[in-house]
Amino acid sequence: MKLTKFTHACVRLEKDSRVLVFDPGTFSETDQALAGADAVLITHEHADHVDVDAVAGALLGSAALELYAPEAVAATLRSKAPDAGGRIHVAAAGEDFETAGFSVRTFGGQHALIHPQIPVVANVGYLVDDNVYHPGDSFAIPDGVDVKTLLVPIHAPWNKVGEVVDFVIGVRAPHAFPIHDALLNDMGRGLIEGHVTRIGAKYGSEYRHLSSGDSVEV
Repeated sequence: MKLTKFTHACVRLEKDSRVLVFDPGTFSETDQALAGADAVLITHEHADHVDVDAVAGALLGSAALELYAPEAVAATLRSKAPDAGGRIHVAAAGEDFETAGFSVRTFGGQHALIHPQIPVVANVGYLVDDNVYHPGDSFAIPDGVDVKTLLVPIHAPWNKVGEVVDFVIGVRAPHAFPIHDALLNDMGRGLIEGHVTRIGAKYGSEYRHLSSGDSVEV
C-alpha cells in the first residue's frame, strides 16, 4: 500500500487503484485527500478529524463513496447528505468489515480524557489490512493482532510525551509514523520525535518522521 500523510490526523491509503482515507479534518488538505476516494474512515466527531462540509460534499459528489464513523458522526453526515445515507455506516469497536477492497477491524471505543469537565465522545480505532492502525484520539492498543504500521498521535490536549512513548512501546509495530501534529512547532516536534525514536527503537519500533504530502510504501 501507498500511505500519504496530510496535515494533522488525515492519512490516505492507496492499493490496487482503490483509495481509503482516514480522518479528513478541518486542519487537513481535505480536497486532495478525498480526491478519488472509495472509502472514508472517521474516528470521532471533533472537527480536526472530520470536516463535515467537505466530507458531505465528497459523498454527494461520488455515488460510490462509502463512509464509516461513530454513530454521532454518521447521523450528522446523513443530515448533511441525505441522498448518500445508504452509504454512511455506523462503526463501533469490535467489528470486522470490508470496504473498497480493504479489510478493516475496529478497536477502542472512547476518546481519551481531555478534562473531567469536557465530555468524552465515542472514538473508533481502525486497523486496515492487518497492517496500518489509526487510533484516532486514543492510545487504545489493538488486542490479538500484530500491527505492522502504527500511526502515532504525537501531540494533543489529551496526551503527554510519556504516554506517546508508552503507546509505541505497547503496540511494538515495526514501523511508526506521526499523526496529530498540527499544533506543534519544529522545536516541540523535534523533542517529542527524539524520545519516540530513541526509546521506540529499544522495543523494535522504527519511527520515521513524515511531513504533510510525504508518501511511503507500507
